[in-house]
Amino acid sequence: MQNLTYIYKKRLRNVSFTAQIQYFLKQLFNIILYLNIYTLGMVSAFGQQLQLEIKAEKPISETLKDSLLPNPIFKDYLGLKNEADSLVFTLQRMGHIDSRKESLFKSNDSVYTATYFLGPKYKQIKVFYPDSSFSKKQLRQISQDVTDDYFILNFETAEQSLQQLNNLQTESGNTFARLKLTEIETKGDELSAILNTKGKSYRTLDSIVVSGYEKFPRSFLKYYAGVRTGKVFSREKLLKQNTVIDNLGFANTLKAPEVLFRKETTTAYFYIEKQNNNLFDGILGFATDEETQKLQLNGYLNLELNNNLNFGEQLIINYKADGNEQQNFRAKVAMPYLLKSPFGAGLELNIFKRDSTFVTTQQQAELSYQINPISSTFIGYKGYESSNLLDEAVAGVSVEDYNSSFFVAGGQVIIPQASKLFPRKTLLRIDSEFGKRESKGIEEDQVRLSALANHIFNLGGSNSIFLQNTTSVLFSETYFTNELYRFGGITSIRGFNENSIDASLFSVLNTEYRYILNPGLYVHSIIDLGYFENEPNDLKQKLYSFGFGIGLQTKAGVMRFSVANGTSENQTFRFSNTKIHLNITSQF
Repeated sequence: MQNLTYIYKKRLRNVSFTAQIQYFLKQLFNIILYLNIYTLGMVSAFGQQLQLEIKAEKPISETLKDSLLPNPIFKDYLGLKNEADSLVFTLQRMGHIDSRKESLFKSNDSVYTATYFLGPKYKQIKVFYPDSSFSKKQLRQISQDVTDDYFILNFETAEQSLQQLNNLQTESGNTFARLKLTEIETKGDELSAILNTKGKSYRTLDSIVVSGYEKFPRSFLKYYAGVRTGKVFSREKLLKQNTVIDNLGFANTLKAPEVLFRKETTTAYFYIEKQNNNLFDGILGFATDEETQKLQLNGYLNLELNNNLNFGEQLIINYKADGNEQQNFRAKVAMPYLLKSPFGAGLELNIFKRDSTFVTTQQQAELSYQINPISSTFIGYKGYESSNLLDEAVAGVSVEDYNSSFFVAGGQVIIPQASKLFPRKTLLRIDSEFGKRESKGIEEDQVRLSALANHIFNLGGSNSIFLQNTTSVLFSETYFTNELYRFGGITSIRGFNENSIDASLFSVLNTEYRYILNPGLYVHSIIDLGYFENEPNDLKQKLYSFGFGIGLQTKAGVMRFSVANGTSENQTFRFSNTKIHLNITSQF
């Protein structure tokens, strides 16, 4: 009996334990069921798109609705609510300064309605300026109605106009200037306020620190980039000057300049590294002249050494020969900013020989002066000496021995842009020469004028148009063939042989449509137009050239490849006139 009682109690304990498990499993099932229902509800809520509608105390035009809410569909309620709240600030900037949001409620399962009080709309604001922070000339940049006491702004553009005024303060050295409209009042349909300027602390640039390239020629900072101590500090101007330094070629900026403001001083930090900018390209060959049995040098050589002594100096040597036709040698040395001044000096030697017709030597010495970062002027001396190599006169060729001396003067303007492929946006250069030519004991006054202008029109994105005009004219009573200008080839009118056209006057228009495929590759069209006059031969002619080209920038240098077909007026198109121009420049 005692054993039976023990067994029965043991079974009761087992039954009790089983009931607890059943209760626990039931509660767990309910929790999982509720979690699934909640999860499905949340997924449904977040997966459903919500629409926002707006209403006001007066009808809102569809145009205004589209302006306020161009996209009324939202993925979730939080995004919808934030947009409904921000519309108040949008309305206030449009002139409804008393506007406010009154309610936001759910119209149905997917539509919410926001109601607003708009109030009157003010189209203009009269701004009084009691202090003399701005001149009338400055205020007229943002307002057409300026008096001695106030100016009037369109309300919708008032924020941008005040930002423009703030930029003027910053450019004038008041770096921490802040503009604020106070005492805003309404009288009928008129809105007025007082303009207050806070933070009147005018700054000048007190010191300059170059980090990275410590031997960077400081004269380029002062004269080429225009960074000078003692000048009014302007952050925007400093960024532009940094871009100018980045386009130097022999230097590269690592990042935007930084400024340290102390209580009494302002220091600008430029982060610059030296960049190798020596250029070389050339192909040279040797051959024996069949008639004279002398060794001939064919091909071309172009060597340009830049800033190897850290003075910004430049040495250029060019040699080009095409066998019996012509040979051209050019050497130039330039020393900018002598003795840390805005003055520079340059020397140039040019020797040109055309087959067995003539040889001309040109020597030039000039003194330049940097007026400001984008413009410079120069004066100097240029001398010509030419010798007739013909044993006897040739019909149609007027070649004589002569010597010429000229006083030269000119100037140039260069506007850079932030582009590795095309760092120069605008160039304008004018050269003038006034002097005399002496031949066989007879002197004659002469004038030479040349102009070069080019500009890049950036159309947005990867598209741009390049235009360039080169014009030169020689004024003289008589003309010799060996003193005329020589043009044609890749640097003037493409599709013609190099320096194959003689002219007493010529003008060439180069046009290119450029498309940048990536930061180091671009393609372009070629349409060149030219006109020239040759006084000795009484010749006037128009020239045309069409083609295409490719430019590729690599770590080693730049390759330019172009194909152009040149033809003259009244001449039929010939495929055989097509010229291939290839220029490969290695950088080291």
